[in-house]
Amino acid sequence: MSTLTAITIRPEMMENQDYILQQALAKAKIKPAAVKDWGIRKRSIDARNKPVKLQLQIEIWQQDEQRKPLNRFEPKEVSSAPKIAIIGAGPAGLYAALRAIEAGLKPIVFERGKDVRERRRDLAKINKEQLVNPESNYCFGEGGAGTYSDGKLYTRSKKRGNVLKGLEWLVHFGADEDILVDAHPHIGTNKLPKVISA
Repeated sequence: MSTLTAITIRPEMMENQDYILQQALAKAKIKPAAVKDWGIRKRSIDARNKPVKLQLQIEIWQQDEQRKPLNRFEPKEVSSAPKIAIIGAGPAGLYAALRAIEAGLKPIVFERGKDVRERRRDLAKINKEQLVNPESNYCFGEGGAGTYSDGKLYTRSKKRGNVLKGLEWLVHFGADEDILVDAHPHIGTNKLPKVISA
């Protein structure tokens, strides 16, 4: 089992991996020779007082401990599998479809809006001409409301299960690995449509 420890550093030290590890080992009272692997589990900014600080949660694996690999999406062949209907291609619908594929079911996703590429044209009309297509806009279409509204993923709620698997799937489909550690993860409007399409 790994060891979790929390440290606080100055922002300019974020790129100094040796310093971060040294601080984490000192806090956790682990000798450097015992370390097999380590990584940043969570990263947040504390700007309540000056100077601004970074709060890091560091996970350390010692020699006899195994690091768990990322949850990669592993599709099954479902072309002749039983079908399941999913209403909406927003985040919940897309995850439901992926979970259905994992379970060996063939998801049929019904979405009133357009796919990511076609939706972009409808959003341009909203922004330039104030013409709203009631079937394809910021709310309706592949990826749901967040696809074109800057791609933030703020939840870390554990009330409805572990969100880490979903975040790891987003990384699998092209999102930056930083979303796995940032307290307020952000994929970005420029990247999220490609991730959704993937």
